[in-house]
Amino acid sequence: MFQKILIANRGEIACRVIDTARRLGVRTVAVYSDADRAARHVALADEAVHIGGPAPRDSYLRGDAIIQAARDTGAQAIHPGYGFLSENPDFVDAVTQAGLIFIGPSAQAIRKMGLKDAAKALMADAGVPVVPGYHGENQEAAHLQAQADAIGYPVLIKAVAGGGGKGMRLVERSSDFAAALQSAQGEAATAFGNPAVLIEKYIQQPRHIEMQVFGDGRRAVHLFERDCSLQRRHQKVIEEAPAPGMTPEMRAAMGEAATRAAEAIGYAGAGTVEFIVDGSDGLRPDGFWFMEMNTRLQVEHPVTELVTGVDLVEWQLRVASGEPLPATQDQLTIQGHAFEARLYAEDVPAGFLPATGRLAHLRFPDHARIETGVRPGDTISPWYDPMIAKIVTHGATRAIALRALEAALEDTEVAGSVTNVDFLIALTRHAGFQRGEVDTGLIARDRDALVAAAEPDPGARALAVLGLAGLDDPTIRGGVTLWQPLHRTIAWQGGEAVLEVLGPGAARVTLDGSTHQIGYEGGRWWVDGSPRRWRIVNHGAGTSVFGGRALTLAPLDPLDRGGDEAGAALTLSPMPGLVKAVFVSAGQQVAAGDRLAILEAMKMEHTLTATRDGTVAEVLAAAGDQVEAGAPLIRLEEDDG
Repeated sequence: MFQKILIANRGEIACRVIDTARRLGVRTVAVYSDADRAARHVALADEAVHIGGPAPRDSYLRGDAIIQAARDTGAQAIHPGYGFLSENPDFVDAVTQAGLIFIGPSAQAIRKMGLKDAAKALMADAGVPVVPGYHGENQEAAHLQAQADAIGYPVLIKAVAGGGGKGMRLVERSSDFAAALQSAQGEAATAFGNPAVLIEKYIQQPRHIEMQVFGDGRRAVHLFERDCSLQRRHQKVIEEAPAPGMTPEMRAAMGEAATRAAEAIGYAGAGTVEFIVDGSDGLRPDGFWFMEMNTRLQVEHPVTELVTGVDLVEWQLRVASGEPLPATQDQLTIQGHAFEARLYAEDVPAGFLPATGRLAHLRFPDHARIETGVRPGDTISPWYDPMIAKIVTHGATRAIALRALEAALEDTEVAGSVTNVDFLIALTRHAGFQRGEVDTGLIARDRDALVAAAEPDPGARALAVLGLAGLDDPTIRGGVTLWQPLHRTIAWQGGEAVLEVLGPGAARVTLDGSTHQIGYEGGRWWVDGSPRRWRIVNHGAGTSVFGGRALTLAPLDPLDRGGDEAGAALTLSPMPGLVKAVFVSAGQQVAAGDRLAILEAMKMEHTLTATRDGTVAEVLAAAGDQVEAGAPLIRLEEDDG
């Protein structure tokens, strides 16, 4: 076993690796950028080395700096986590040439699975089923059109070097193919520097089921499946293991195909073989096809760990240090069911726009497994993925595990940034999902219902008023008057209420035309005669009430003079980011909805549009500018109408 390893990553996965390494007695070295100087993974590691600026290209993608840090600190091996350099074969070669061990597969194995078309050809040769399609080198538009026509519509155009849904287009009719091809190739060239595409038969009711594999370079085992069908724009939202509706025959066929795939490339370490599955008529052994192989540890690996009892990071360290596989296939079993939900800082009603902010309050339940890279007081950085945590639950049955996930999400408390927690809770309550009727189109079909913002509970608002008044202490120490209750008007951003302190442990709040009686008894708040499990929390961003659908009231800004509606004329940056493009100039006429600029933040591009018709008065930013949240970018002339 290694004595010391360096973790070439950040956030929750770096913390996850540190946890297992510490349990095994292995010392850890963290690397960090300027933005991560005070990050949780830096605090947890035994040592930490600064490697550059906040942009990934200046830090976490600097293989030379990471390797030098490993050599300087005496680390014997490098764990890549996932993302960044984890699937970069050139980095693996450089690690090996430096006399260090890469905790993962060989560069050759990564290269073989790096391009989707070559990987599919390799898998077909190995006897792994692949989706009917065209994976050839001829990229002539007419040839690709002919191939699509022969496969039969609908078809999916996919970038061979793609990921995250970029360079992907669904085509349902032959007449639409040419335009979709041009669009997909252009996006692929921009995103990956490679315009080449492949064409596949589109599965009408697809499910995304993947097999966790583990190899030692000679043989491989599988640790069963995960269902990752609950997706939004090809991004996973909730994962589970095992897959709903899985049969022993289907599992055996998929497991055999996955291990065959791993052994065909001499795979060492943890990997995932992803399959597209036809879910239109149940799960059938002849209804799954190879999609791609991720040559690294997956984000969703905790659900596999919970149902198998295996620590995959421990296996990674043991195999990389020269041990054989820790278990044979017949020693691996499934116990119960597990779910993982990805908690993000994002504004769901605004179209899942990534959010930033300081985590003024952060509290996780103790009845779930939490994987996180942040702490209370940390800032969600615009430079990296806005994940706050992974909430993972386990139960004897799927229904028990899903109810545990819902409860864990309800008991997760975040303030200072908007999150997708209500969206995740809505998913756990979705009737079809509860029945196990999952496919990759579920969220898109029911999006409006899933993202609908519920009306805030009036009782929770009344409790928040107490918090704003500084009376969140259950004894309600509001002062003493001789002849009448204490009256106060409490104002916040967007409203006000009248508070009457009636005595110790009793108050009355009037807001929105209704009056609510509040008391505290038996260790919980009572509102209008009913006990509630709510908690009042005062923090730097205002007052929040937790215990169901979270509610936050922000205090008035004493410097906000109000009365200025110029915001309608200004386009502001919704978050810190890089201005990628500006499409207008001073004096230009624009209509509501016209593109004004593109902002790049948190690994995504966001198009900013005009909110009304008008004339551009000023362009206040240029392509290449790094801007802060709220920075004015475009100003329209005042509307005299």
